[in-house]
Amino acid sequence: MKKVIVIGAGFSGLAAATGLADKGYEVTILEKNSMAGGRARVFETQGFTFDMGPSWYWMPDIFDNYFAKFNKKTSDYYNLVRLDPSYAVILKGNEVINLPAGVDNLADLFESMEQGSAEKFRDFLSQAAYKYDVGINQFVWKPSRSITEFLSLKLLYDVVRLDVFQSFSSHIRKFFKNDKILKLMEFPILFLGATPENTPAMYSLMNYAEMQLGTWYPMGGMYQIVKGMVALAQEKGVKILYNHEVKNIEVQQHKVQKVITEKAVFEADAVVASADYHHVEEQILGDSYRNYDEAYWDKRVMAPSSLLFYLGVNKRIPKLLHHNLFFDEDFSLHAHEIYTEPKWPSKPLFYASAPSKTDNSVAPEGSENLFLLIPVAPDLEDTEAMREKYYQMIMERLEQYCGTSIRDAVVYKRSYAHNDFKGDYHAFKGNAYGLANTLMQTALLKPTLKSKKIDNFYYTGQLTVPGPGVPPSLISGLLVASEVDKELNS
Repeated sequence: MKKVIVIGAGFSGLAAATGLADKGYEVTILEKNSMAGGRARVFETQGFTFDMGPSWYWMPDIFDNYFAKFNKKTSDYYNLVRLDPSYAVILKGNEVINLPAGVDNLADLFESMEQGSAEKFRDFLSQAAYKYDVGINQFVWKPSRSITEFLSLKLLYDVVRLDVFQSFSSHIRKFFKNDKILKLMEFPILFLGATPENTPAMYSLMNYAEMQLGTWYPMGGMYQIVKGMVALAQEKGVKILYNHEVKNIEVQQHKVQKVITEKAVFEADAVVASADYHHVEEQILGDSYRNYDEAYWDKRVMAPSSLLFYLGVNKRIPKLLHHNLFFDEDFSLHAHEIYTEPKWPSKPLFYASAPSKTDNSVAPEGSENLFLLIPVAPDLEDTEAMREKYYQMIMERLEQYCGTSIRDAVVYKRSYAHNDFKGDYHAFKGNAYGLANTLMQTALLKPTLKSKKIDNFYYTGQLTVPGPGVPPSLISGLLVASEVDKELNS
């Protein structure tokens, strides 16, 4: 059996390892941390269970298809429930819009805000459905190693219909004029790491994912997905070694011979790096074997980092839904302070998740589990004083909206930001999401998944194709597994 080493047990690493093991390879994952999941790790304290990263379960078909590739179902590993309302959006003056599940209910909501918008919403969603079908079922499965992958007449026709060269901002304004509807429709773009003005209109497929396919939650928390993927990987024979950070790679005649951690040395016929791309190049491979120099990386447009708070509250909090988006300040100002003039935001938008509204298992009885997130620019100075300043700022707004004191009921508090992303994941510039999905960082214009200087070395995850997010990371892992298998057997 040929041996493959995978560096990192995040979503893309687990997917790559499972895909390769299923094809008959002997696969070992070397994971830096004490558990799998990467940014989707979990911790428990004082009866609270906190998912550390991803909290939105969108694109359920991607997860279904992933497990189906191995003759399994998501229900073999976790129980999904659909959220209704999907989430709440809080606007200026604490006006709240609850987004209902189901297209008909959403059409009625839009019509109540702008006459004639129900029909336009259905037209928009029809176009978005096409983009989702082509984008998710075809486009993102391209390894993007050669322009020839994109030269078929059918795909060129699809690219035109995908509105790749039109901005999401201009596209959405062809359908709607109401400012509140525009905010609701532009919200998913935040997950892509760029402003609507700089994001291709192709990504209206995110609206389809959100509004047609729904917002879901795996009971027990998002880490149930990781546990399911780990169980499946191990069923396929994958060996996972925790607390094994890769420190060096020995290359001879343009091929990896050995992968070295502080604890052991491993031989490999191929290596897949699911760790931070920049870190692998700079710290593990070194200048002789990098694909890209520092100047290249410094020119990349990064998706935001995040300032996170994990709070255990010893009482229930009124008004909050499972997902709550606080758009009660100026979106354009916050975006400017992330992308154009990077600095700590003056009036931040933020996101509050209370999974205990859906799942009693994540908090003690009568308590609330709160996860707060502020998108911020990467590469900022990260201090405890700055974290505390923003904690007080958003808690003031949260208490005002909920109509109750919360800070005096917090029995557990932990913050997480740039320094933690760097320390735990070697995240480039302390980013949380990877590369922004701009036109100039799409497909062939992303960092390549294959080393240009080492014949049997590959990359997977949020800094290569197809991009950031949990579903794309699953696809990235399977995509790389296919490329490795193809080349080892050529």
